[in-house]
Formats: sequence, structure tokens, C-alpha cells
Amino acid sequence: MQHSHRRNQGILALAALPFALAMALGAGEAQAAAFQLSENNAIGLGRAFAGSAAAPSDCSVVVNNPAAMSQFHTSCLQADLTLINFSTQFHGSGTDLLGRPLTGDDGGNGGATVPVPATHYIRPINDQFVFGAALTVPYGFQTEYHDRWMGRYLAQTTKLQSPAITLSGSWRASDEFSVGLSFVIQRTTATLGQAINLGTILAQPTNGAWLPQEADGRGTLTGKDWGFGWGLGLLWKPTDSDRIGLNFRSQIDHVIDGKAKFEVPSNVLPYFNGAFVNTGGKADFNTPAYARASWWHTANDRLSFGVDVGFTHWSSFERLDIVYANPAQAMYNRPTIFGFEDTWFFSVGADYRLNDRWTLRAGVAYDQTPTVDEYRDPRVPDGSRKWIAFGVDYQYSDNMRINAGFVHLFVDDGKINHPTSTFDTLVGHFESYGNLLGVSGQMTF
Repeated sequence: MQHSHRRNQGILALAALPFALAMALGAGEAQAAAFQLSENNAIGLGRAFAGSAAAPSDCSVVVNNPAAMSQFHTSCLQADLTLINFSTQFHGSGTDLLGRPLTGDDGGNGGATVPVPATHYIRPINDQFVFGAALTVPYGFQTEYHDRWMGRYLAQTTKLQSPAITLSGSWRASDEFSVGLSFVIQRTTATLGQAINLGTILAQPTNGAWLPQEADGRGTLTGKDWGFGWGLGLLWKPTDSDRIGLNFRSQIDHVIDGKAKFEVPSNVLPYFNGAFVNTGGKADFNTPAYARASWWHTANDRLSFGVDVGFTHWSSFERLDIVYANPAQAMYNRPTIFGFEDTWFFSVGADYRLNDRWTLRAGVAYDQTPTVDEYRDPRVPDGSRKWIAFGVDYQYSDNMRINAGFVHLFVDDGKINHPTSTFDTLVGHFESYGNLLGVSGQMTF
């Protein structure tokens, strides 16, 4: 009796709810963007990015604090490559609209190993002005699960990339103060795929001839857009041994222009009166503003150390409205609520110079997640992370150095109790961890 009552209530509510792919675009794009990639240089990676906006001799300040470019008196070219290995495994179960177990396995390892490149260039113009340019990937994530896993109505494939070109300039006002300004050109692309529980949607119009999990379709949405932003940096040297840096990067707004592709069994397609066919779609989407403060202290000619505090305005994600070119999809649309929270990042790290050739690095960090239990889904099953970092620097010659950094991420379990728009609910948690390995080469000339 309880299952029958629940079924009737759920089927009557379907007309006012979006289909599963619309939910995927909302949660998928926002939560994929929630994985912020600060891994733009191996030097900072080795000390958990402590002092990222203030530590000397790192060309990545083009992005991390343009004001600090004023400390370069020769040109600098730096190329970085970071391998990000993220592993995540679901533990739990799920039910459909009628309370029956969701069929399928646990999805396997949904993580991936992804290379993230970065290039930075600095050129002094005169004693006061310095120009810089960089190509980085400040946002990106990728997960993929088995096609028939129990969470297939929430997520199967997710891939988001936001490479950005940064053009920066700095002005040294005095020996103690410098300011910098950046212009950012960013291109965001997204691919999102999942199964659609068409059996639930068909249960009412076919008087129960179809039931949940008896007619699966698949939807894949791809989209892209260019966006523009800006950054501001400050550097203060209160003493010969101390450097304090501040860096701000603006929110970048996108209008994702995409295409939705559907795979629907031919024997059920006529029931949808023109819906669930390939169509275009648009949605407003942004990457959030963030700020970072750094302090770096040189104790002597061997030891230096610093701290970093970062803030990201993830609460700018309030909702996502999707507009499809096919008017038959309109009845399935509704805003998607994210529930993201603003986050903080804290790190402490140090460099120790062994001799003229070798320098060792180490650091620890704590990185909050913007996701909350109520809205978390399998696309980015994120939890707060604790970092432990190690690095090494080899001065190959007077104008060339090679760096390597490694980080292990201890990730808190990501709890999930998430219903889809077709009333399929996944309950459990994700166990995750990450490893980051970065290498770089730097040349001054």
C-alpha cells in the first residue's frame, strides 16, 4: 500500500519536474567547476602553494600575483606539467520511485588521471614596468562510471575544462610597493552524459505498462563559451626579509551554448510528442571570484618559509536555468539549486637550500569543499582535503632550473542522498583520494 501511494504521488508530480538530463547539466557543470585547479606550477606544488603570491623566483606570479612580476629584472619563461590522479569509489545503494533497489554495480573507480599544462612568460619593459602572459587551466574535472551502474540516472560521464589566457602588467611604485593588473580570456567546455529513467516518466501515461528502470534512455550534453575577467595584485616588502602579497581574480560569466543528444528506444519515443530529440540549449554559468593572501619570510641564506590563505566565492552559484531550442522540452525545465558554500584554503610551507644546486621543499594545507551533503552528486563527489607536499629544485645552470613537486590529498568521504528528477535516490558515500605530480623547467634570459 505504501509503495502504491508513493507511486501515485510521484507520477502526478512528474509534469512539474525537469527530466534527468536537465538536472545533470545543473549539478554537473556547477560541481565540476567546483574543482578549482590551483596546480599551475611545480615550484608552489612542492610547498602546498604557501607563499604563492609572495615567494620569489617563480614565474607563475603572472597569474598568482601580477604585482610580484616587478621583482624580475630579466625575462623568464617557465613551462609546467601536472598529472592529477583522482580516485573515487561509491559505497551504498539506491531505490527507484517504487522503492525497489536500483539495478547495477557500484560504478567502479570514477576517477581519472589528467595532465594539466601551464606556461608563464615575464618580460621587463624598464625599471618600473613589467609585462607577463600565461596559459593555465584554473578549473577542470573529469569522472566516468560504468554505463549500467546504480547511479546512472545521476551521472555517467563528466568532463569540464576551462583553459585561460592571462595578460598581466606590473608597476613598481617604490622599492617597497608594487601593483599589478591582469586581463583574463577563458574558454569553458563541458561534456555531460547520463542515463534517463524513461520508465518512470511513462508509468502514468501508459497506465503502468512501463515501470521505473524498464526503459532507459541516455542523454549527452556538450557546450562551450568564451568569457572575460580581470585580476588585481599587490606586493609589499615591509623588510628586506619579508614579502606580503595579495591577489584577486574576478568572477567570469559564461553563457554555455550547447547541444543535447538523446538515445531513446524507438518503441517509446512516440510517447514524448517531440521531446527527447536532439536539440540546442543554453545556460548561464560562471566561475567564481577568489582572493589569496601570502606571506613569505627569508630567515637566512638557506631557510625560507611562508603561509597562504585563500577564499573562493562559491556561493555565487545560486541557480541554473536551462533554455532548450526545442519547445517540447519546456515542460521539463526548472531552476537547479546548487547550495554551494564559500570556501577557505590554508597552507604552510618552506624551502631549504642544501647547496648552490639543490633546494628541498615541503608543506601542508587544508582545502574546504563547497559541496554540501544535501546537493552532492556523483559528478564531483568532493570532500574537504588535507594536503601533504614535497618538492625539489635543481639549479642546472645560472639561467636554468628544474623543479618537481608531489602532493597527496586525503579527501573526506562525500556523503550522498540525492534524488533525481525521476525520483531515483542514491544513498551512501564516496571514498576518494588524489595524487598530484608536477614538473617544470624555468629559463631566465
